[in-house]
Parts: sequence; C-alpha cells; structure tokens
Amino acid sequence: MIMAALVAAIVGFVFTGYYLILITPFIVGYFVLMGINWKAAYWVLLFFIPASVHIDILHHSLAITLPDEPMMWLFLLLLIIVVAYQPTFIPQWWWFNPISIIVLFQFLWLIVAVVYSNVLFFSIKFLLAKAWYLTCFFILPLWIFREKKDFRKGFIIVLIPLLVTMVIIFCRHTMLGFKFRNINDAIGLLYYNHVEYATILSMFFPLLCMAYPLTKGMKKSFRILLIVIILFFTLLLFLAYARAAILAVVFAGVIGLAIRYKVVNYIMPCFYGLLVFLMVYMVQDNRYINFKPSHDHTIMHETFTEHVISAFRGQDESTMERFYRWIAAIRMSNEHPITGYGPHSFFYYYKPYTVSLFKTFASQNIEHSTTHNYFLYMLVEQGIPAMLLYSILIVVVFAMAQRTYHRFTDNFYKNCTLGLAMLFAACFVNNFFSELIETHKVGPLFYLSISLLVILRQKSKLSTPQ
Repeated sequence: MIMAALVAAIVGFVFTGYYLILITPFIVGYFVLMGINWKAAYWVLLFFIPASVHIDILHHSLAITLPDEPMMWLFLLLLIIVVAYQPTFIPQWWWFNPISIIVLFQFLWLIVAVVYSNVLFFSIKFLLAKAWYLTCFFILPLWIFREKKDFRKGFIIVLIPLLVTMVIIFCRHTMLGFKFRNINDAIGLLYYNHVEYATILSMFFPLLCMAYPLTKGMKKSFRILLIVIILFFTLLLFLAYARAAILAVVFAGVIGLAIRYKVVNYIMPCFYGLLVFLMVYMVQDNRYINFKPSHDHTIMHETFTEHVISAFRGQDESTMERFYRWIAAIRMSNEHPITGYGPHSFFYYYKPYTVSLFKTFASQNIEHSTTHNYFLYMLVEQGIPAMLLYSILIVVVFAMAQRTYHRFTDNFYKNCTLGLAMLFAACFVNNFFSELIETHKVGPLFYLSISLLVILRQKSKLSTPQ
C-alpha cells in the first residue's frame, strides 16, 4: 500500500509539479501505523510537536500546523470510536482526580461560552482544537506512560527534535550577529515568534535539570553530554530575548524549592492576594493613568539590555502595549462578565474599550494578538467562571505535585514529579504575559505535564503502604 502510494505520488508530481503530492506516502504510512500500533503512532506525534510549523492559510482566519495537527485529528477520532464501543475505557480513578475534574469543568464551561459566543465560527474552531489537545495530551497519555522507560522515552523523543530546531535557530542567529531585532528572522517558521520559542525552552529546562541527578551511575560521556545540553539551553534562553521566559525559569526554581520544603501551598494564595491589592490600588482614583507611556520614548529597543531597562522606565513598547490591552480587557469584562464574548473574540471587540493614553506604535495589532495575560484572556472570552477555574487549577496542580513528591520514595518518580511541576510553573509565568496555552507547541507541554502529574499521583498512591 505504501509503495503504491509512493509511486502514485511520484507520478502525480511529474505530471502536475505540485510538491505537496510527495507527502502522500507519509500520510498513508501514518494511517497504516495507526491501524497496526496506535501507541507507536503517538510517539511519532510527540516527536513532531517541536518540529511542526504554523501555516497561516487565510490571514489569521484559518491556519494549520503541520504535520502534528492532522495527527491530533486522527487521535480524537480514535478516542471517540473507542469510548463509543467501550465506555469504561478511561479508568475510574482518573475521573476523581482533582486536576481531571477541573479540566473537565473548564471544557464544559468552554462549551457554554461557545454557545453564547459573538464570533461563533471562530469559537467552534477553538472548541475543536481544545478537544484534540485534551485528547492527545491529557487523556491518551494514560495508556502511553505506564513505566519508567516510557517517561525516559518521552523525554528523549521531545528533546531530540527540540535540539534540532535550537541548532538551526542558533546557526541562523549567528549569521545575523545575534542581534535582538533579528531573533524572529532567525526563528522563521519553526516557532510562532521568539516568545513562543523562549517559552518552550524555559518549560523544558527544568526537566533537564531534574534529569541530571538521575544519570548518576551512567556512562561519564552521557553525563557530560547532558551538561553540554543544559549549558546550550541556558545560552539560547538568553539569546531568545524574552524577559518572561527568564523570569519563568527563576519562578520554576522557586516552586521546586517550595515543593521540597512543603511550603508551595502558600505561594499562589499570596500571589493572588498581591494581584488583588495592586488592582484595587490602581483602580482607586484612576491611579493607572499615572503609568501612561511617553510616546516620545516608548520604542522597541535595539538591544536586549535596553529592552529590559526600558521596561522599568515605562519606555518599552511591548510592556506599555500590554497595559493598553489589559485595561481594555478589564473594561470589556463588564459587558459580558459570565460567558464572555466567546473564544477567539478579543481582537474583534477590544478597540472601543482601550484608553488612548496607553496607545503605542504596536497598537495597530497587525498580528491579531490578544490580551497578553491568560487570566484576562479567560475573563474576556469565557467569563469569570473560566478565569476562576484556571486560577484554581494552578493552586491544585502545585498542591498535588507537593503531596505526590513527598509520597514517593523512588528518586526517579520524585524527580519526574518535581520536573513536571517546575515545567508547569514556567508555563504559568509565561502565560501571565501571554496566552500561549492555545499554541500548538506550548499547549501540548502544558497539558502533558498535568496529565503526567495525574498519572504520577496514582502511582504514588499505589506505592504507598496502606
């Protein structure tokens, strides 16, 4: 079958000159692999997550990522068929896990938000994408990650293509002189932009750090290789020129220490309390107006050092643009506080709610970006319930990771738990300044991390003497 598809593709290409015909044999081969061994097909999907590219078909109205997204469609179809024939396919303990319950409520409320959406077409697309994300990276890992070898395999399968993209970007950036303003040119189509790229690096970095202690007793060459990879990640994190990603790595380290010393449950309540205090302070007497940018100085800077310093001086375009969007989002939320405007709607409605004093050169928003804060993103597009569910999820994930970590006696699973919690922490910080969970590279790691924490929690319960 595959050989026939290959011959047909070559003949088709010769007569038409259409290059996409040449990928037909690979599509047929993947279908065959799905039928023979769907778990092997899943590992292929995982491999292509870092290597997939985003293709904008109709200028922000219709886009696809290849080759990973079509693979996700197949797995969603597979799950629907299997559950239809075997309703008890998903184990009972999974349904009663706190994280599973919250994620299910998030999805159910997403359906409600879609029903009341002001942009129904875009919202339905968003709902479908969320369905195959959850299928592939939150549900199906239950049958993939069963033993230690599976965790090791998953780590390596993601690391290899990620390193390949890093090397390519590093080489391109070298030819461009490592300039701050050229980082997106170096990235090209491999990532959506330098923010997504830096976010992925900051999320995977804790896994590398937690993997190193587990190499004790292995070949010295392997340990040296891992150190080199960690140093390479560190270098490229700085060369990605994303402030949030660097802050994310620091926060991930804080969470790791807090879990070890059993104090992680205090961090998020304190963080939320600080946010509420700042919100009240800024709203009273319209104090936020005092932070309006100076249009003569608010620019995109040439170097990363200037970029960081300017953020503290109120002279940075991206920081001030965030204030511009955040203010608009908060004002918008008063119109539809419960169900929101609908998923993927912010861009189409936020302009009338902006405050012109905070307008920057980036406010034209050519790229159709949204709130630049995931809490506000949930608030505006899906309402207060969605924002609260996300807020609760953060607290529950860290609390469950801490309990799971201290329940294990096996160092391998302890380090896995800590690494995944730190990955999640890094994602949380990046998404405080963006809304990257919906992208095809950050989203899978986000959901895979909490899925594996659900699995590890069950393992820890089974390993603890009753």
